[in-house]
Amino acid sequence: MAITTIAIVVAFALAFIAVTPFALPAKAHVARSAVIAAPAQDVYAILSTASGFDRINPFRDADPSLAVTFSGPDAGVGASFAWSGKSGSGRQTIVAAEPGSRLAMQLDLGPMGRPMQSFTLEPVAEGTRVTWAIDAELGPNPVKRVFGIFMDRMLGQTYEAGLKNLARVAVGT
Repeated sequence: MAITTIAIVVAFALAFIAVTPFALPAKAHVARSAVIAAPAQDVYAILSTASGFDRINPFRDADPSLAVTFSGPDAGVGASFAWSGKSGSGRQTIVAAEPGSRLAMQLDLGPMGRPMQSFTLEPVAEGTRVTWAIDAELGPNPVKRVFGIFMDRMLGQTYEAGLKNLARVAVGT
């Protein structure tokens, strides 16, 4: 009797562990905002070029030896860079640009996916409110869905650091 009860409890526990990830969201969203004491066109000028983004890139702070290769046009749609460093490699390409107000960038992280990153610029009395966001489709993969619930914790502080870098660079321009 006791062995049967234990087997049933273990079976239910294993079934719960196996099924739970499929109940998690298939999408993840992380966003951070900051007011930058600079006009939207100055902030946009930094973010709309791959080399400008590299100047505020918070991942470079964590990995000063990060190797970056630029490609495509200097600015706007198609401006791109690839990187390789201690945390991995990938590519970021500007896929949509609305001068002075919004940029969308496709990230290619290889097997980790292709999330969409965006910057939205909103003029405010103190300068420009910049919202840096990322949206990831996690699909049916249970491991990616579990990873998705930790994305805000993993990327939030990095985006906050990047916005501080942006403020420093934008005020200096």
